[in-house]
Amino acid sequence: MVYVILVYDIDENRVAKVLKICRKYLTWVQRSVFEGEMTDGNLELLQAELGRLIKDEDSVLFYITPTKKNFKKKTMGKSKEEGRNIL
Repeated sequence: MVYVILVYDIDENRVAKVLKICRKYLTWVQRSVFEGEMTDGNLELLQAELGRLIKDEDSVLFYITPTKKNFKKKTMGKSKEEGRNIL
């Protein structure tokens, strides 16, 4: 397992498709930002799916750490995660 933060800057013609792909694998935390734990295999699948869709003018950044413990996150302002308690 690895902990991944994914950030993208995608042309608006493809952004909905990229959003849908990313939501299959990670938690959507803010507009073009996703995070979560995943297996190395799922990370490869995610990268392959995005690789087939994005173009040269698009950008996808992956920040990968061995575990979430190695990463500290601080939120300023309202967190998108507030109020996401799903029953």
